[in-house]
Amino acid sequence: MTLTIWVDDWQMQCCGEPFAPGDVVRWSLMEADAEDYVDLVGEERAGGIDYCEEHHGAEEGCAPTSLEVLSVVEAHCRYGVPPGATDRVNCPVPGTTVLVPVEAADGWAKARPGVRFAGYLVVARRVADPAEGAVVREG
Repeated sequence: MTLTIWVDDWQMQCCGEPFAPGDVVRWSLMEADAEDYVDLVGEERAGGIDYCEEHHGAEEGCAPTSLEVLSVVEAHCRYGVPPGATDRVNCPVPGTTVLVPVEAADGWAKARPGVRFAGYLVVARRVADPAEGAVVREG
């Protein structure tokens, strides 16, 4: 069974380790709430996000999970102040998502016109125990 995991750009930039398809990673996963990702990636894709990878403030009992990365997709979108907002906070603009399959993830992405990098959609599968001698990248 595969899992879809959201990895925030800022989490990777702060203290994440680069990863690529075929790598075994050890991440702390928190159940994802699809509503948190609708504006970033659209309703249909957000509904398919099972977990988010968490470096900071992980809930108690959120044990690290070993995963084999199967695919990595960058998510980019436009940000702006929502119509009628009383504050000047930029938020993802629905319907502006650009998804880019990539060979590796390091927290940084090539600039794309009109959008900003937001994070990664990672498809992975759980692995019981990494093979002896396997390189495991701690998240």
